[in-house]
Amino acid sequence: MIQTEEKKEKFILVGVETGKDRMEESLSELEELLDTAGGETVGRVIQNLESINKATYVGKGKVEEIKELAEELGADGIVCDDELSPAQLSNLKDELDIKVLDRTLVILDIFASHAKSSEGKLQVEMAQLKYRSSRLMGLGKNLSRLGGGIGTRGPGESKLETDRRAIRERVSQLRTEIEKVESSRDTLRKHRMSDGIPVIAIVGYTNAGKSTFLNKITDAGILAEDKLFATLDPTTRSLKIPDGEEVLFTDTVGFISKLPHNLVDAFKSTLEEAKYADLILHVADASNPEADEQMKVVYRTLEELKVVGKPVITFLNKQDKIEEERIIKDLKADALVKGSAKTGEGIDELLNKISEILREGKVLVDTLLSYADTAKISVIRKKGQLLSEEYEGDGIRVKAYVPKAVAGQLGLSS
Repeated sequence: MIQTEEKKEKFILVGVETGKDRMEESLSELEELLDTAGGETVGRVIQNLESINKATYVGKGKVEEIKELAEELGADGIVCDDELSPAQLSNLKDELDIKVLDRTLVILDIFASHAKSSEGKLQVEMAQLKYRSSRLMGLGKNLSRLGGGIGTRGPGESKLETDRRAIRERVSQLRTEIEKVESSRDTLRKHRMSDGIPVIAIVGYTNAGKSTFLNKITDAGILAEDKLFATLDPTTRSLKIPDGEEVLFTDTVGFISKLPHNLVDAFKSTLEEAKYADLILHVADASNPEADEQMKVVYRTLEELKVVGKPVITFLNKQDKIEEERIIKDLKADALVKGSAKTGEGIDELLNKISEILREGKVLVDTLLSYADTAKISVIRKKGQLLSEEYEGDGIRVKAYVPKAVAGQLGLSS
């Protein structure tokens, strides 16, 4: 858990501008991450370089400047906006003699604090140990001097001071436990697929309002705070959409720029819920000035997870927070709906659009089934949407929307 001491740890944010990143915006997000982790930002340092310094992240002269600034501001440490290599981490600690963190370690720390389920805790510990095992030497020799706080939670200091063999053994043990959880998740997924109930995966940048949306439509009771990564554990809830069909909404962990690969790997089974969904609901924070860039990050992450070929509806959320109308486009989405999960604006339109798109993958069947074929009606109820059934002298007149594959299996004609 994050320690909430009265005196917050103070940090200077450090970034390298190579022309690839929007550094001011990236550091603002890093400041939000640090705040979520319980730290305080007291300064920023940005250096323009053609490429990141392989030895110390920033140049030698800038290291001296950071050291003087840290003494002047009474900073407890620095947070670099990129993931540091073991050499960069060790060299910076030697030069600065204060705590050195990077974006990845801060995100891992937040995940360690916010994971509530046993699966989430296992996944976070796996990611932390993989990250720290390669940096054991640089971290270990500084822990006793720097104490606890941000960057040391989760597995704990005692584990960091153990040798690589102990960490490898723990990682192996975690992998076995996670595989069991993944197997259970896979079984549940197969059951859902056999039930024929459409699954809608809710994805989006962290703090875009996914949990608020799920709470609004299903009374899910998920923690919904105006913080990055407020919730991590996936939640699935059922809902009957306007046309009467039952669907499942599954919330997933939020995405973020420079999402650590160790986290993507550790949470792969959770994130892959989107891979097996029938429809992707992309919730975007339309009030955020960086909305366009955040949407690009979401699509890049989906591509990394090989979530392709799925219909996508983008919900431009938080319209209640917009003071000046902005034009936001999403050319990758099949539909775009504006609204607010907080006020309920646009929710009805969104649910109707979901019904419309889900129906596109089905065929309308209007047929007469003999009384000997009543079992087929049970299948239609389970895997399709039964609109009406009328009992006639020579059979049952059935009108329904069913998936094309199911219609073929049952020998139903439209």
